[in-house]
Amino acid sequence: MRNQLLVSLLVAAGLVSSTGAAVAKIKVAASITDLGSIASTVGGDQVEVFSIARPNADVHRVEVLPSYMVKVSRADVYLKVGLGLDQWADGIIDGSRNSKVTIVDCGKGIDPLEKPTGKVDASLGDVHPNGNPHYWLDPRNGAIAAHEIAEALGRVDPAHAADFEARAAAFAKECEAARAREEKTVSALPVKAILTYHASWVYFGHAFGLEIPATVEPVPGIPPTGAHLQKLVSLVKGRKIDVLLQEPYFSDDAGQFLARETAIRVVKASPSCDTVAPGSYLQHLDQVAAQLVGAERGK
Repeated sequence: MRNQLLVSLLVAAGLVSSTGAAVAKIKVAASITDLGSIASTVGGDQVEVFSIARPNADVHRVEVLPSYMVKVSRADVYLKVGLGLDQWADGIIDGSRNSKVTIVDCGKGIDPLEKPTGKVDASLGDVHPNGNPHYWLDPRNGAIAAHEIAEALGRVDPAHAADFEARAAAFAKECEAARAREEKTVSALPVKAILTYHASWVYFGHAFGLEIPATVEPVPGIPPTGAHLQKLVSLVKGRKIDVLLQEPYFSDDAGQFLARETAIRVVKASPSCDTVAPGSYLQHLDQVAAQLVGAERGK
């Protein structure tokens, strides 16, 4: 009787261990919430996702902290933006001493916009040699990133590879629907041109039919001069531009000056979504499009 009980206990322990292995989630680290949200959608119940950069912070400048290294030391997958945007992620990954983590460059399948053709030097400001890296603001590029993520998750967990690919395919259809939806939303703007503070929104404009004839920064990463702001005043008045789309982490001074001189509406929005939860990525794009139109209607 005791032997039978011992065998039963051993079998039960084996089942618990087996079940535990089966339900173990893939730990996914993402440089930004947008990639994290896409990973949550693609990974479903098989993943546990966290992001490094805060959604309302400048993703160009993220401090490499020991706490980030500790979190990444337990990750199975790390999702990088790529195109030179999140080079700080390398310091976090190296500091984590996690030799088993799968690193995914989510930008490798993107056709980049604004890729410099000549020599890139300091006179151009914070220009990325491989092109503008804010590609996730076009939902069609979100779909491309989803397939890269699905492929990486499938390598880590081959048993669910088909599930990951199926979810990525379904998400790609959602992205195309979102692109059409947001293009219709911004079509309500009487002038299909906006100003932006930084060159964060190039893909957003490209996706939804909005021209961005100038930025508040004369070159990326360089604050505006008085002369540049006067040129913007002439541009806004001449083109009857209604909206300035500005990231929350830049100074309000230039926007307030332009608003006084031209009555342009300043819309503040982060280029990144609020959380890594499924759905947050596309909801954020909807919200930004609605904000642009809301600013115009509010006039």
